[in-house]
Amino acid sequence: MGATTGTPAAPAVGVRASGITPQTAATLCYVPWFGWIASIYVLASERFRRERDTRFHAFQGLYLFVVWLVVDRVIAPMFGWGFMPNLGWPMRLAVVGAGIFMLVKTSQRERFKLPVLGDLAEKSASEQN
Repeated sequence: MGATTGTPAAPAVGVRASGITPQTAATLCYVPWFGWIASIYVLASERFRRERDTRFHAFQGLYLFVVWLVVDRVIAPMFGWGFMPNLGWPMRLAVVGAGIFMLVKTSQRERFKLPVLGDLAEKSASEQN
């Protein structure tokens, strides 16, 4: 009785056709253990080339991941060999805590510079433009 047409459904109201917003991309750069993927996407994407704040968060998130790798693979194992053996976990927890802190700050649209990493990220983001 009622014939259906083959027309696709209209997109939901508020959904951007071009993908994620710069704010969401900046926030995703701080997801612990996986934020480096979002950071590389932002830095490689032509779409975010002119988004200075988003690129700042991408660099800072990437640098924070590098700090995690250094702490997890180099520094923490050195403390596990008898010299203050329980110091490795607090250092790892501090780096993850910094990532979660930045995740919250960025999701609240606050721009926070981590010590040392923030200056390096700001310099890197400004050189790319």
